[in-house]
Amino acid sequence: MSKTTWTMEAGAPAPLGATYTGDGVNFAVFSQAAAQIYVCLFDETGKTETQRLALPERTGDVWHGAIAGLRPGAKYALRADGPYRPAEGLRFNINKLLIDPYAKSLTGHLEWHDAVMGYKMGDDRADLSFDPRDSAPYMPRCVVEDPRPIGPPRIGRPMDDTVIYEAHVKGITARYSGLADPGSFLALSSEPVLDHLSQLGITAVELLPVQAFLNDRFLVKKGLVNYWGYQTLGFFAPDPRYLRKGTLWEFQHMVSRLHSAGIEVLLDVVYNHTCEGTEAGPTLSFRGLDNQAYYRLLPDNPRYYINDTGTGNTLNIDHPMVLRMVMDSLRYWVEVMGVDGFRFDLCATLGRTPTGFEPGAAFFDAMRQDPVLSQVKLIAEPWDIGPGGYQLGAFPHPFAEWNDTFRDGVRRFWRGDGGMVSILADRLTGSAGKFGHSGRPATSSVNFLTAHDGFTLADWVAYNGRHNHANGEENRDGHAENFSDNLGVEGPTDDPVITAKRLQRRRNMMATLLLSQGTPMILAGDEIGNGQDGNNNAYAQDNATGWIDWPNAQHEFLAFTRRLIEIRRNHPILRQKRFLHSRERPEDGLQDLFWWRPDGDPMVSSDWQKAENILCAELRMASDTPAYAAREDAMFLIFNRGAATKVTLPPISERRKWRILLDTSQADGGPRDGVAPARLSVPETSVMALVLEGQKDG
Repeated sequence: MSKTTWTMEAGAPAPLGATYTGDGVNFAVFSQAAAQIYVCLFDETGKTETQRLALPERTGDVWHGAIAGLRPGAKYALRADGPYRPAEGLRFNINKLLIDPYAKSLTGHLEWHDAVMGYKMGDDRADLSFDPRDSAPYMPRCVVEDPRPIGPPRIGRPMDDTVIYEAHVKGITARYSGLADPGSFLALSSEPVLDHLSQLGITAVELLPVQAFLNDRFLVKKGLVNYWGYQTLGFFAPDPRYLRKGTLWEFQHMVSRLHSAGIEVLLDVVYNHTCEGTEAGPTLSFRGLDNQAYYRLLPDNPRYYINDTGTGNTLNIDHPMVLRMVMDSLRYWVEVMGVDGFRFDLCATLGRTPTGFEPGAAFFDAMRQDPVLSQVKLIAEPWDIGPGGYQLGAFPHPFAEWNDTFRDGVRRFWRGDGGMVSILADRLTGSAGKFGHSGRPATSSVNFLTAHDGFTLADWVAYNGRHNHANGEENRDGHAENFSDNLGVEGPTDDPVITAKRLQRRRNMMATLLLSQGTPMILAGDEIGNGQDGNNNAYAQDNATGWIDWPNAQHEFLAFTRRLIEIRRNHPILRQKRFLHSRERPEDGLQDLFWWRPDGDPMVSSDWQKAENILCAELRMASDTPAYAAREDAMFLIFNRGAATKVTLPPISERRKWRILLDTSQADGGPRDGVAPARLSVPETSVMALVLEGQKDG
């Protein structure tokens, strides 16, 4: 900086944050309860606070001022003065350096020290005390940025053409051979990774949290880190750990490169809570700026936080300025950083009102009316841990939802649980009972077998129980019920019979995912047989456990998965927007969905009660498919978890044939053009897919 002394002028109350105006920087900060807000400026190293300037104006609840001549690259932070009455929910402490909620860039990460607490640590009532120590030596700095919107524009791929790939920026790149900057946005956009994704057939990458986040203190004490990133500190800033030169361009470059390969970028975002935790947590930003406004507090005891998220606090989306921050953040990532959509962590929390979850809550209404955000992909994790927190199927259009009932139903069917044939039938056809209402498309169901939270696909067939000892929580963390099956041996085995069975079951599972109606999501690494040594909660494992094991990639299974995605892409019957309800089609009088017994007779109610091991489905284009939509005659799908059997195929004219597309009993998926006999031999524990071809009658 060319000056050593700066002066503050009036500035403007919008936009919020630090905004470079061309001749200086405007600062605008929301706080309705503060007595004064200060901007702290630092030298070029970021270590020394050179000035502390009070924001001179207050317009409503926005404090603002401008510094002429200040330029991008300047390092700053905030302080807030006001009452410290924790029992009333007021926790101002001018000695605590605060991150600007609108900061576009941070210099690094928090260094844990007792001084970052607003109180003196001690007994159970310690948070009622006041700590006078300066936290600045342990805090990152905000950086003034002047970001330019990314180009070209978003891809806008329809959901029915979408295959999502959930990945971690470091996890996918740390062990990928030959990358120049492993663990970074730049590595994710490198040619080898793009080639892998493109050849696999992925159309959208869903990244675990990349907004700036905190390494929890209890993890740091154990020599671990917050690997997944679900402890957000800044909703506008990319986390510095994924940047190599510290520039926003690196993220934008990654997005542009993925777009050039036809791949959309979705961000997993955490707007339900922040990293400041309970009343015993640190004062880093929101708590110090206006605790009563930013967080939902217990009405009868505002010293404590409502904890519908299980993380210690809940962001107060009902407050208009907090909602504004969330909306501004989302628009920033779309309009400036170029992303194509979002997956909302614990999204049920964002729909909570004083009377419970509401599809018409302020957040959903704001999203649906927004001309920018209503046009991108929106995916809800449809639950939280609060009262009535499980809300699968209750979210308004255009939200899609993670469908955990698909995961559990498919797992239980292939594990061999009883009574699962009818469950599989529902999951195969898009879980219409949950999503087939209010004009929602079948693509509203985001189907997945595995995700970051839980077993990988390879571990699901290798472990009956979790093995999370490396997390330092005595194996108490992570899901206890995974509906998994090790097929006879816990963990790795050299037994060729068990190995073959495990591989066969993985092929069956992946085939079920990609042959089902809905939007499929694949966990990064499942396509190459990646495992985590039975750890089903690798949130703190920034090491070989959490990183994809590219050196031991199973290329045969990779080729099989590629083929499945290709089959899905080439056959519109498998990815319909409209639900199949066994209704007659006006053009030919045929039902769009028909369930068959293996002997060739139609399924009746009593058959569903007796069915245990096999499901046979004839699928056509939905009865209400418009004439202009992509069309296809029919497909026949067989899911057999039992012994080898014979299946009589639906009758067809002599000029037509059923062609075998897929047979998972074969490592490569079987014949690509084999004509099926009228009575088809179906191998044990396998999936088969056939397509109807030939000249139609008449």
